[in-house]
Amino acid sequence: MKSKLILLLFSISFFAFAIKQDDVIGKFNTPEKDGIIEIYKRGNKYFGKIVDGKDPRKDIKNPNPKLRNIDVIGMEFMSNFVFDGVDTWENGTIYDPNTGTTYKCKMWLTETNDLKIRGYVGFSLLGRTEEFERIKN
Repeated sequence: MKSKLILLLFSISFFAFAIKQDDVIGKFNTPEKDGIIEIYKRGNKYFGKIVDGKDPRKDIKNPNPKLRNIDVIGMEFMSNFVFDGVDTWENGTIYDPNTGTTYKCKMWLTETNDLKIRGYVGFSLLGRTEEFERIKN
């Protein structure tokens, strides 16, 4: 009986873990409410793209001249995040089309199910965090 209880508890915790890692998937308003991003999963990694915005423009600040004519809306600007098994998606990168700079990045969900994204250089202490409001369906 005791072993069945342990197995049941393990199964429940495993199930909760499996759901938790995909909780980040969805659409979010930008902090300024002037655009919408979408977080999605490809393989075992998480990515983000800009799916809507008030200011349709080209990626003119891109360091690669061949990419400066690409639309910002539709751009995959976040890539290669991995769930840490607890509460953070880390080891990703985020590209800022306003500056043409790519930063290391991590993200996590708030208690209200909104998304915090922290871009940084070097260590996570040297960066900036922005909060994105989840769009409820």
